Amino acid sequence: MSSTNPRSQIELFVDPHMRAQIHHRQFRDKFFIGFFRSVTYAIVLLVGAILFDISYHGFPVMSWSFLSEFPRQGGLAGGIFPAIIGTLCLVLTALAVAVPLGVLSAIYLVEYAPDTRITRFLRLAIMTLAGVPSIVFGLFGLAFFVIILGFGTSILAGGLTLACMILPTMIVTTSEALRAVPKGLREGSLALGATKWQTILYNVLPYSFSGVLTGAILSLGRAAGETAPILLTVAAFYLSRAPRSIFDQVMALPYHLYILATQHPNMQEAAPKQYGTALVLVLLVLGLSSLAAMIRQRFREKYRW
Repeated sequence: MSSTNPRSQIELFVDPHMRAQIHHRQFRDKFFIGFFRSVTYAIVLLVGAILFDISYHGFPVMSWSFLSEFPRQGGLAGGIFPAIIGTLCLVLTALAVAVPLGVLSAIYLVEYAPDTRITRFLRLAIMTLAGVPSIVFGLFGLAFFVIILGFGTSILAGGLTLACMILPTMIVTTSEALRAVPKGLREGSLALGATKWQTILYNVLPYSFSGVLTGAILSLGRAAGETAPILLTVAAFYLSRAPRSIFDQVMALPYHLYILATQHPNMQEAAPKQYGTALVLVLLVLGLSSLAAMIRQRFREKYRW
């Protein structure tokens, strides 16, 4: 007795026009799935090719002297130690300002602010600011922090400018993390007599902390790799000493790389230093992001609903 396919038996009772529509939808779904999969693979291959190129040309330059010495001969000799220190100072200053402000702003918008036209406008403005080009923040930092407040070209001015740039990202990601916490956790805490602030502090924030760290990771990568804001507020191409206060100028890896790649008079001789600086910047961002991701994973495992 020959076996028949149940799917073919069902199709016998389906209208031919409906059958054609089903086949068309199946073909369209397969096409878009294949298209998006191809785009994803292409992006991964492109990023992999860039990282391979940077690593292939950058690893021969890597040495202890390259990481621990000051630059000499216009960056053609010596190392990039002050640029590493300057980048860390700027990133940590920006995160120290943007993360608390972003979390508090998100708490207000999600937990306290009423749903009015003003709050909806504020949310739209914050999302718009998240896509503003970095040069605009650089010009704002130059006008406000450097000139009006009188901070001069300093770590403080550059860090505050970077904080303004990453603050919208922190607010948006933290708001989404707070909204993802089930309302039952809030209602149960309030039913047991806790105040609203106690509910947020002990029930909502711990369960949304992984989302806060996600925003911090995204902000960290952007703050460490931007050139335009620090170009106008803090960066120096060459320094013979490490910074001593927040009002000093610093070298930074993205600006140092920009000078070596576009402004140096001996660009061919500076090419190995370009790749070495780029590799250090990539490894620095990956290292800090991996540390934050490990902390995020621990909180995810500890606080699950």
